[in-house]
Amino acid sequence: MTPDDRRFRVSDVREAQSDRLRRRRRWYFALMGTCVVLVVLAWNVVRLWSTDVAVWMSVVAAVLPPVAVIIANWGEDR
Repeated sequence: MTPDDRRFRVSDVREAQSDRLRRRRRWYFALMGTCVVLVVLAWNVVRLWSTDVAVWMSVVAAVLPPVAVIIANWGEDR
């Protein structure tokens, strides 16, 4: 194997782990922040006009934490 055979093209090199971790954290906190905002708005503002909408907002907020974990860890087992 010559030294030329061991060269990597830019497309062959994986993204740095710190960059992947930063992106995963950003997605996770964005989704969890959305979850908190939905719960706070649903039970402090929206319930005054429509209880049904507040309940549906809470259902969506309850589904977001597992989705946030799945999205944040997507593709890390490569």
